[in-house]
Amino acid sequence: MAFGYAAATPALLSVLQSCKEKPSYAAWVPSFFDNDQGYALAQMVDVLLPKTDTPSATEVGVHLFIDRYANEVLPKEQQEFTKLLMDRFMDKLLSESGKDSLRDIEAVDFEPLLNNYLAKRSDAEEEAHEKAIGAYMEAKMSGSEAVLDDTVACYTFAGNVREMAIWSYKNSEYVGEEVLVYLPIPGEYIACGDVDELTQGKAWSL
Repeated sequence: MAFGYAAATPALLSVLQSCKEKPSYAAWVPSFFDNDQGYALAQMVDVLLPKTDTPSATEVGVHLFIDRYANEVLPKEQQEFTKLLMDRFMDKLLSESGKDSLRDIEAVDFEPLLNNYLAKRSDAEEEAHEKAIGAYMEAKMSGSEAVLDDTVACYTFAGNVREMAIWSYKNSEYVGEEVLVYLPIPGEYIACGDVDELTQGKAWSL
């Protein structure tokens, strides 16, 4: 009997794992990123903007917006640069987490990297990073050998995703109409008023 239970354990674990509810974006097929990177990106934006008393980033489609923006709006050079940054960041994520696949990544795996790469940098560090990126882009445009430090790439990717996630979240239909102060047809104009009294401290949607 002991041997039977032992032999069955891997199968039982597999059944239990398959019963674990998968996120809605698990079957999402991105247009710009590859499937595994899209899956990881969706987890990343939910770490940045988790579900609280308001929806999470993926619940309002932030991951969909970022993917479509990269695919339909960014010029070719910026698309290539975005893929480079994504590759560097995700390689670092796998290395730090000890995981073999982005499909195995969990939200907790992002926290050490985001705590590091979203930390406030000194003015000198920010200037050095901007110069490094500028030098990389100039080298690419001139056909010279372009080199970008992994640390700069990871800082840039984390910062870009955070900015894009916040921007698209605040401009989503749900947040615009249900979270921010929404009045599509303003009835009056109050030039000087206390924000806490007028909107309970919330920003206007429009």
